[in-house]
Amino acid sequence: MSDSQEKVVHSDAEWRSMLTHEQYHVLREKGTERPFTGSLTENHETGNYHCAGCGAMLFLSGAKFDSGCGWPSFMIPADSKAVVEHEDKSFGMRRIEVTCARCGGHLGHVFPDGPGPTGLRYCINSASLTFTKADK
Repeated sequence: MSDSQEKVVHSDAEWRSMLTHEQYHVLREKGTERPFTGSLTENHETGNYHCAGCGAMLFLSGAKFDSGCGWPSFMIPADSKAVVEHEDKSFGMRRIEVTCARCGGHLGHVFPDGPGPTGLRYCINSASLTFTKADK
Protein backbone atom coordinates (compact mmCIF):
# COMPACT_ATOMS: atom_id res chain seq x y z
CA MET A 1 0.00 0.00 0.00
CA SER A 2 1.49 3.37 -0.99
CA ASP A 3 1.72 6.32 1.40
CA SER A 4 -1.21 8.01 -0.35
CA GLN A 5 -3.37 4.92 0.31
CA GLU A 6 -2.33 4.30 3.92
CA LYS A 7 -5.30 4.34 6.27
CA VAL A 8 -5.78 7.60 8.15
CA VAL A 9 -6.96 7.23 11.74
CA HIS A 10 -7.55 10.03 14.24
CA SER A 11 -9.29 10.28 17.58
CA ASP A 12 -12.63 12.04 17.73
CA ALA A 13 -10.94 15.05 19.37
CA GLU A 14 -8.35 15.21 16.58
CA TRP A 15 -11.07 15.07 13.87
CA ARG A 16 -12.97 17.86 15.65
CA SER A 17 -9.86 20.06 15.75
CA MET A 18 -8.96 19.38 12.08
CA LEU A 19 -12.37 19.85 10.48
CA THR A 20 -14.94 22.63 10.41
CA HIS A 21 -18.20 21.96 12.26
CA GLU A 22 -19.98 21.13 8.98
CA GLN A 23 -17.15 18.91 7.69
CA TYR A 24 -17.14 17.01 10.98
CA HIS A 25 -20.92 16.58 10.87
CA VAL A 26 -20.85 15.21 7.32
CA LEU A 27 -17.62 13.17 7.37
CA ARG A 28 -17.70 11.74 10.90
CA GLU A 29 -21.42 11.80 11.85
CA LYS A 30 -22.79 10.81 8.41
CA GLY A 31 -24.66 14.08 8.10
CA THR A 32 -25.63 15.94 4.96
CA GLU A 33 -25.68 19.54 3.88
CA ARG A 34 -28.89 21.13 2.66
CA PRO A 35 -29.39 20.81 -1.12
CA PHE A 36 -28.09 23.68 -3.29
CA THR A 37 -26.03 25.14 -0.42
CA GLY A 38 -22.67 23.41 -0.94
CA SER A 39 -19.73 25.45 -2.20
CA LEU A 40 -18.85 22.92 -4.92
CA THR A 41 -22.31 22.20 -6.30
CA GLU A 42 -21.96 24.81 -9.08
CA ASN A 43 -18.19 24.44 -9.52
CA HIS A 44 -17.37 24.02 -13.22
CA GLU A 45 -13.57 24.44 -12.99
CA THR A 46 -11.19 21.77 -14.25
CA GLY A 47 -9.35 19.94 -11.48
CA ASN A 48 -9.55 17.26 -8.82
CA TYR A 49 -11.85 16.66 -5.87
CA HIS A 50 -10.22 15.37 -2.70
CA CYS A 51 -11.47 14.09 0.65
CA ALA A 52 -11.69 17.01 3.10
CA GLY A 53 -10.69 14.63 5.89
CA CYS A 54 -7.52 13.07 4.55
CA GLY A 55 -6.73 14.59 1.15
CA ALA A 56 -7.21 11.41 -0.88
CA MET A 57 -8.13 12.09 -4.51
CA LEU A 58 -11.71 10.93 -5.03
CA PHE A 59 -13.17 12.42 -8.23
CA LEU A 60 -12.02 14.17 -11.42
CA SER A 61 -13.86 17.20 -12.77
CA GLY A 62 -14.42 15.39 -16.08
CA ALA A 63 -16.73 12.94 -14.26
CA LYS A 64 -18.85 15.73 -12.70
CA PHE A 65 -22.26 16.50 -14.17
CA ASP A 66 -25.29 18.60 -13.28
CA SER A 67 -27.93 16.20 -12.00
CA GLY A 68 -30.15 18.93 -10.59
CA CYS A 69 -30.23 17.17 -7.21
CA GLY A 70 -28.55 19.98 -5.26
CA TRP A 71 -25.26 18.23 -4.49
CA PRO A 72 -22.14 17.70 -6.61
CA SER A 73 -22.72 14.62 -8.78
CA PHE A 74 -20.13 12.40 -10.43
CA MET A 75 -20.40 9.45 -12.84
CA ILE A 76 -17.43 7.54 -11.45
CA PRO A 77 -14.68 7.88 -8.81
CA ALA A 78 -11.13 8.79 -9.89
CA ASP A 79 -10.07 5.27 -8.89
CA SER A 80 -12.29 2.31 -8.02
CA LYS A 81 -10.34 1.88 -4.78
CA ALA A 82 -10.78 5.53 -3.70
CA VAL A 83 -14.26 4.96 -2.27
CA VAL A 84 -16.04 2.16 -0.45
CA GLU A 85 -19.74 1.45 -0.82
CA HIS A 86 -21.92 0.25 2.08
CA GLU A 87 -25.59 -0.61 2.39
CA ASP A 88 -27.41 2.14 4.28
CA LYS A 89 -30.85 1.37 5.76
CA SER A 90 -31.16 4.57 7.81
CA PHE A 91 -34.29 6.73 7.80
CA GLY A 92 -36.40 3.81 6.52
CA MET A 93 -34.67 3.91 3.12
CA ARG A 94 -32.38 1.50 1.36
CA ARG A 95 -29.43 3.29 -0.21
CA ILE A 96 -25.75 2.77 -0.93
CA GLU A 97 -23.51 4.98 1.20
CA VAL A 98 -20.14 6.10 -0.18
CA THR A 99 -17.18 6.56 2.16
CA CYS A 100 -13.54 7.50 1.64
CA ALA A 101 -11.46 4.32 1.48
CA ARG A 102 -8.54 6.05 3.19
CA CYS A 103 -10.17 7.64 6.27
CA GLY A 104 -13.69 6.20 6.32
CA GLY A 105 -15.31 9.63 6.07
CA HIS A 106 -18.93 9.74 4.87
CA LEU A 107 -19.13 11.34 1.42
CA GLY A 108 -22.72 10.78 0.31
CA HIS A 109 -24.59 8.09 -1.64
CA VAL A 110 -24.55 6.47 -5.07
CA PHE A 111 -27.73 5.97 -7.11
CA PRO A 112 -28.42 4.01 -10.33
CA ASP A 113 -29.97 7.00 -12.14
CA GLY A 114 -26.92 8.72 -13.65
CA PRO A 115 -25.88 9.22 -17.26
CA GLY A 116 -23.87 6.80 -19.40
CA PRO A 117 -21.50 5.18 -19.57
CA THR A 118 -21.83 4.04 -15.92
CA GLY A 119 -25.49 4.89 -15.26
CA LEU A 120 -24.41 5.92 -11.75
CA ARG A 121 -24.81 9.18 -9.83
CA TYR A 122 -22.38 9.64 -6.97
CA CYS A 123 -24.24 12.30 -4.97
CA ILE A 124 -21.51 13.81 -2.76
CA ASN A 125 -21.61 16.51 -0.07
CA SER A 126 -19.48 19.59 -0.83
CA ALA A 127 -18.47 19.64 2.84
CA SER A 128 -16.75 16.27 2.42
CA LEU A 129 -14.63 17.56 -0.48
CA THR A 130 -11.87 20.01 -1.28
CA PHE A 131 -11.11 21.08 -4.83
CA THR A 132 -7.73 21.61 -6.47
CA LYS A 133 -7.85 23.55 -9.72
CA ALA A 134 -5.79 22.09 -12.56
CA ASP A 135 -2.71 24.00 -13.70
CA LYS A 136 -3.18 25.64 -17.06
